[in-house]
Amino acid sequence: MYALRCDAVNQAVWDGLPDEASERLALALADACADPLGATQPYGEDDGVMRTLVTGDILVVIYLGHQTKTLHIYQIDYLG
Repeated sequence: MYALRCDAVNQAVWDGLPDEASERLALALADACADPLGATQPYGEDDGVMRTLVTGDILVVIYLGHQTKTLHIYQIDYLG
């Protein structure tokens, strides 16, 4: 299981999402913490570190810290 890390800027974006989108994001991130490579897709070249998570109207860029078992939210884009 990976721990989730989110800086203040991305937390503010997440907090500003509509309730349904925020809930979908929370569930998708929980899945990604349990299985980061299975629940995400490569971001550009598949290096196993930079990944994307797509939940319909939300695109999240994630950095995986495999040695520290952390999942860092790099960017959240709401497309709705």
